[in-house]
Amino acid sequence: MTNTSNRFYKAAVFDWAGTIIDYGSLAPTAVFTRLFETIGIDVTDAEARGPMGLPKRNHIAAMLEMPRIRDAYIRITGHEPGDDDVSTLYAAFLPLNLEVATDYANPIPGAVEAVAALRQRGLKIGSTTGYGRQVMEAVIPIAARHGYSPDNVVCGDDLAESRPGPVMMYRCFADLAVYPPEAVIKVDDTPPGIAEGKAAGCLTVGISVTGNGVGLTEDEWHALSPADQQQHRQAAEKILLDAGADHVIDSVADLPDLIDRLESLMN
Repeated sequence: MTNTSNRFYKAAVFDWAGTIIDYGSLAPTAVFTRLFETIGIDVTDAEARGPMGLPKRNHIAAMLEMPRIRDAYIRITGHEPGDDDVSTLYAAFLPLNLEVATDYANPIPGAVEAVAALRQRGLKIGSTTGYGRQVMEAVIPIAARHGYSPDNVVCGDDLAESRPGPVMMYRCFADLAVYPPEAVIKVDDTPPGIAEGKAAGCLTVGISVTGNGVGLTEDEWHALSPADQQQHRQAAEKILLDAGADHVIDSVADLPDLIDRLESLMN
């Protein structure tokens, strides 16, 4: 067991899709695309990914506020989208999300090993997600069978307020009994998830290559030329840095090395 006496960081709190599971954050994109197809609106991947990281009901509301989608919704329904419309779409979203999310619950390569390395260093492992509790009850056991079981899971519909505010992180602090906030690392692939960590006072680490900002499968990523990979990487990094990320790495697999470097600078 690694000596943890000189370790500063006490916990890492991870997002799920695009960060720990679901390389490319494909499941949410597929569900939002399919959802809007059911009411006759074709949405692009960019439109579906734009609000990614928000709780899913809020994500639907954000998409309905996009001018093109809003105009299409008015043409189809004859009225502007309101809260009842969001509720109706969210009710249709839940079974679709449950069906799709479980197909994308496998851990990203290197994630399980990285988490094990952090546990060896004495860190507790927390998690927050924009997914609702109903979906996570199906996803959690699949991830566990593949070796990933965090110490807690806080879902987008568990509390009165969710991302981009700090409340879900506060629940993690309490569940894990970790403090001060600056000794906790929030790891996420989306701006709302980074904002969540910043609002709570944590160190924030963005995930570029495996996450929503690149949005490619592992095979699609490796099929790119090095120049194209760098272009995609830099675009995703900019999004995360603009959101306030303190550091950006390609994958969770790179996190143990980053933590070692940061802690070495403190000694």
